[in-house]
Amino acid sequence: MTTPEHQAPPEVVTFGETMAALRAHSALRLGGSLGLSVAGAESNVAIGLARLGHRVRWVGRVGADELGALVLRTLRAEGVDTDHAVTDDTGRPTGLLLTEPRLGTLTRVNYYRAGSAGSALSPADILPALASGPRVLHLTGITPALSVTAAETALAAVTAARDAGITVCLDVNYRSRLWTSDCARTALRPLLAHTDLLIASEDELPLMLESPGAGEAEAVQRILAAGVTEVVIKRGARGATAFTTDGANDCPAREVGAVDLVGAGDAFVAGYLSGHLHGVDIPARLYRAVTTAAFAVATRGDWEGLPTRDELGLFDQPEGTTIR
Repeated sequence: MTTPEHQAPPEVVTFGETMAALRAHSALRLGGSLGLSVAGAESNVAIGLARLGHRVRWVGRVGADELGALVLRTLRAEGVDTDHAVTDDTGRPTGLLLTEPRLGTLTRVNYYRAGSAGSALSPADILPALASGPRVLHLTGITPALSVTAAETALAAVTAARDAGITVCLDVNYRSRLWTSDCARTALRPLLAHTDLLIASEDELPLMLESPGAGEAEAVQRILAAGVTEVVIKRGARGATAFTTDGANDCPAREVGAVDLVGAGDAFVAGYLSGHLHGVDIPARLYRAVTTAAFAVATRGDWEGLPTRDELGLFDQPEGTTIR
């Protein structure tokens, strides 16, 4: 039997808040049934990477409550290392989010995370988790929005990772219900000096610039000049583009019937990081990323439909195929 101290160290460490997720099947004001799961951008990526065969560790805080137990149980069941996760015994609860479908694939999300255990994340929680020397540290711009200490944790983590030679991946992941764009810019720009791989949607890119207003090409060049090695822009149904100092690579999205767009960006990140870890070139990373994103779009839930490594080719099967 392999004991924890003899297990191989994680390839990826990620941190942030994972919440209990209540998903409505119709407008919340009409009542009806709710489905219970868990969700969090960073843990979505962790699950995506684990399903693709990577060793990944999630660090965060949950409440000493049943929802916190659900979060940890779910992540462990998906093969994610939670050895450095903290169960907060100060009375702070596990955060909660509610999602409701409104128009087609348009979904409304309501957060209940003020004063949550996850918002109390501190540098002492994440820094020991980096001691094993992972290849990648992944974080999102959501975490610094949660609290002053969470913002301090993000900066401490990327600083320590860069000093240790760990690749830092930052997904901007702006949430307008958590903070303003000006507050986001103030908190996120200091992270740029310690970032190797920046992932953003087209409208998030200006948040990484001191003064907005630059076009995409100029913004990318300024970010690369700041020391970032790769800038990846998620374009939704129009695919994605990766930029380096050697030029740009475009990749169209996979054509699928959209069922639920929530979690697609996290699935994309998981696919891109998986390609990075396997050492494939940028076009192949992008192709894997749009493929994992397509799985998320074609299924309901933040992470439930994400593929395993041997399922990546399912979209290449003829429609109506039955695998026996």
